This record gives sequence, C-alpha cells and structure tokens, in this order.
Amino acid sequence: MAISVESIFNERKYPFLFALSFLFICAGFLLLTNNQYSFSISDLQRVRAISTSTPPQPPPPPPPEISGVPVTRPSTGMVQEDVVSVNGDDDSSVAELNWELCKGPAAVDFIPCLDNMKAIKALPSRRHMEHRERHCPEPSPRCLVPLPEGYRVPIPWPKSRDMIWFDNVPHTKLVEYKKDQNWVRKSGDYLVFPGGGTQFKEGVSNYIDFIEKTLPIIQWGKKTRVILDVGCGVASFGGYLLDKDVITMSFAPKDEHEAQIQFALERGIPATLAVIGTQKLTYPDNVYDLIHCARCRVHWDASGGQPLMELNRILRPGGYFVWSATPVYRNDERDQSVWNAMVDLTKSICWEAVAKTVDSNGIGLVIYQKPVSSSCYEKHNENNPPMCDIKEKKNVSWYVPLDNCISQLPADSMGNSQNWPDPWPQRLTSKPISLPTELDSEQMFYEDTKHWSALISDVYLDGLAVNWSSIRNVMDMNAGYGGFAAALIDQPVWVMNIVPIHEPDTLSVIFDRGLIGTYHDWCESLNTYPRTYDLLHSSFLLGNLTQRCDIIDVAVEMDRILRPGGWLLIRDSIEMIDKLSPVLHSLRWSTTLYQGQFLVGKKGFWRPT
Repeated sequence: MAISVESIFNERKYPFLFALSFLFICAGFLLLTNNQYSFSISDLQRVRAISTSTPPQPPPPPPPEISGVPVTRPSTGMVQEDVVSVNGDDDSSVAELNWELCKGPAAVDFIPCLDNMKAIKALPSRRHMEHRERHCPEPSPRCLVPLPEGYRVPIPWPKSRDMIWFDNVPHTKLVEYKKDQNWVRKSGDYLVFPGGGTQFKEGVSNYIDFIEKTLPIIQWGKKTRVILDVGCGVASFGGYLLDKDVITMSFAPKDEHEAQIQFALERGIPATLAVIGTQKLTYPDNVYDLIHCARCRVHWDASGGQPLMELNRILRPGGYFVWSATPVYRNDERDQSVWNAMVDLTKSICWEAVAKTVDSNGIGLVIYQKPVSSSCYEKHNENNPPMCDIKEKKNVSWYVPLDNCISQLPADSMGNSQNWPDPWPQRLTSKPISLPTELDSEQMFYEDTKHWSALISDVYLDGLAVNWSSIRNVMDMNAGYGGFAAALIDQPVWVMNIVPIHEPDTLSVIFDRGLIGTYHDWCESLNTYPRTYDLLHSSFLLGNLTQRCDIIDVAVEMDRILRPGGWLLIRDSIEMIDKLSPVLHSLRWSTTLYQGQFLVGKKGFWRPT
C-alpha cells in the first residue's frame, strides 16, 4: 500500500523521518526569526555591566528569541505548544483565596492609597492638601471593587470623547455644579461633554487656537508635544489637543469635583489623580514642553512659592507656563494682590512673561517662559530662593518633599545648555537628549526601538488574538525606553508609561520621545480609579517585583484598574507565569499562553457575591 506524507506525520510510524523533518522546520524558523526578537550575548553583558546608580539607564534587553519549538514548563511538566489555554495548577496559597467585595458606600470607586480614611483622619494638618496625597494602607487590601449597577462596555473612541454611559460613572455633582460652564451634561443614558470649561467661553477648540495665536512659537504638535494640565477638570483641554498631535497629562486631585478624572479616563483621555501639596509630582526634572493652568485653584506663592518652583522643576528649559485666571485680567483688590505676588515670584525664579492678552469674552491669560541658561540666576544679588544643591538631588521623585529652591538647569559634560528635542514626530525615533553618555547607550536605544517595532507588528497586533478595536487606554507597567508605546503610535490608543521606582530610571527618555508616563511602585495601588484601562502590558516586571511584595496583591491591583472585557499582556519567565496564572483564574479571568512566554488574560464581568 502506498504511504502518503500525511499518514507519516499523522501516524508517526517512521520516527526517524518525523524527527528529521521536525528539526528542519525548527531550524528554518530560527533563521527567520533570529534577527527580529533577539539581542546578542554582548548586549546582555553590557546591560549587566552598567551601574544602577547612573541615571537614566537603559531598560533590560529583550530575552532570547521567540521559538516555535514546544516549551516544557518546569513547574508542571506539561508540554506547551504555541497556543495553550492555561488552567493554572493552584498552589496552596492560591487555592485558599476567598474573594470578597470591598465594603462601603464608595466601594465602586475605591482607590486604596487615596481612600485610607484612618490615615487621613490622623493627619495633624490638611492645610497643604495632605489629605489629598497618598496614604497607603498596610497590608494592601485584597477585596475586589464591585461594578456600578448597570455597568456596560464603554463607548468606543473617538465617540467617547464627547459622550459616555452614565451608568459607568454615575455621578451628577459636576453636572449640577458646572451646569452653566458646559463641562458636562446628562442626556438620557449618557453624560455629554460639550467641550466647554470655566475659561472656555467659546469652546475649548477656540481657546486652544487663541493660545497659539497669542504666541505662535508654541507650534502645537510640532515644537510643543508633551504638556501638563494642572487642575484639568474633565480634561477637555487635553482631549481636544489630541487633534493637534499634542499629548497631555491631565491631573487633578480626588476632591469635591466628583469623579472629574474618572470622567476623563472613561472618555479615553489621558489623565491621573495628583495634587501639588507637600510632595513632588512623580515626574522627572525638565520634561514638560508646556504646563497649563486654567483657574486651577493652586496658590502658587504658598509656602514661599513651593508650588511654582515644583512646576519650574518639571518644565523643560525654554518651556512655557500658560496661566489663565482672574488675577491676570481683573482689577479688584484680591486679584491684584495675587497678581503682584505672582509677578514677584516669577521674577525671583527668572521666568519671563512673554505674552499677556485678553480675548473677546474678557478672559485673559499670561504666558511665562523658563530660562534656557543660568545667566539670570548668576545675576541675583539675593539668594532668595537659593539654587538647589545638586549633590542632594534624588533622581526619582517618589515620596520626596517639595523643594524650597530652584532646580539646576541641565547641561552636558562641557557645560552647554540642553537642547530642545527634535520636532514631532521626529523626536519619537531620534536620539533622546537625556540618553546617558555611555558609548553603547545610543546603540541600545535604537536596538530597543527596532525590537519593539518588530514585536508589536509581528506578535502583539496579529498573533495574540487581542481585539485591538476595543482598546483605547493602555498602560505599560514596566516601560523601559517607551518602545512598546512608540511602536503603537499609529494605533488609536494612548499609553501611560510606568517606570517602576526599583527599575532603571528611563522616564526622562520617554518624555524626550514625546510620550507620557510616571513613576510608580507596583507594591502599592496606582492613583487611578477602578475600571479605567482597556489593556495592561508588562514585560519582565514580575521577577524583581515579587521579591518585595506578593503577586496576589499585584493581581488584585490589575483587577481593580482593568475594565471588564479588558486585556492583560504579560511577557515574562515561565516561573512568573506559573505564579500569576492561578491567581487570575481564581478571579475568573480567561488566560492563554503563546510561545511559552506571552500570557494573555481577559477580565470578565464576574464579581464575588
């Protein structure tokens, strides 16, 4: 009887031919993929040789190449093909998990480090917004946040910019409080955002154009790419700037302006919870191209001018501060007193008022520019405020008190002032100005960019069965140089790049590229509302992280942040995947393992009863 090729492989009667054919297939695949996903051993050695005390540093290189060869999972003995549904063999600690819902009237919006009422009540003072700062409970709570009644899959972008489901964020206080200012309106099952604001009498689009007409050198989306909006309200300013290729980190505290940041994130607009209180904002020095405040209710001259000196710290040399507030254009005694104090303060930190104007509605603004050289500081007769001592500088601004001094301007080894980044979009792929000066840093940056570009196009977008059409808000939990976000730049998503505080500090590089991000410690909860991200991504984060905290607590925080129907992409060692998978299954997530190193999880609508 004739023997077909198909029968040889199906029945495996000829093991030698079968094994030989299999080896030829594997060898061919390795040759095709070797250049796409691997770094050389010398690259690995270089990374290990770089001291972790030199900021900023390169991220760890990608692991060895992706192979189509079946992978054996040491912890279970199971052989994994390219795509495997992970059942998660529960260890004893996971098997004992008994999930419960968080309790209390505000449980659906629970943010552990901002809602620690025991710590807040014990504060000796609230004068400087201490009660709006982080106070993380110990141990971390392991309850699951309930869903709002009637919660449904969010409205997709770009429609979501203008309207969201009311039941997903069922708060009406801002609707009533700001009804005359066109912040937000309720219309049937929806909350509608008309693009108005306290200072946007003719709409936010006109206001954005008004700023650029006042100072054309701003050049939205070219020179000015990355901005910070202080006290952002519902983030319409940042939302409409996206049309001009400007990405805005919009922030406000969790305060009486109920759910404003939650509204912003539900709309698909970058936003975070923060306050200028007693501690530094969680961003590096000299990274924002422009900072904006429209009636943001910050007393800039408080505590000797500490709040404005904090803006000076994070504003790029030559960057702009746009301030639209009543002291700029009203002449009553109170406003003039605030204006005079601002004039004195900005002069003391060498900011120049480059424009001041009033629009047809009587709304005015002033634009200040930070100096690009230290010549003004050197001319100061009085050391008030003093220059910061660079020797005492902590690179990562995580739980660091505000300074009473002017931060030093960056300079190269020859003492030359730092240049402005290349115009957008060239700055995304050009050499970042804050990249370390080590000889191999530039090569590693470009290799990292190439690696993520190939991995996103070949694996993440097409090979993991993720429904990218449902994704808008993305978080990279261990961002490195921001290569993951850069490779997604043509997708209709935005990425919050997280640089963990115990990993190499590359956050300045991320901002140089025209992307946004923040520092964070994943052993604590993030400053965001529940159900605010569509996709969480992590690349080789868990190994170091689980040496400091329990993977169960990390999984609880992922569950809190991610929306029902949202996706988790974990790229890690099989050991870490084995630890995480059973926890996700206990949360009723579905999981699939690809190529032995890509764990894809999908959160459902399940909540414990």
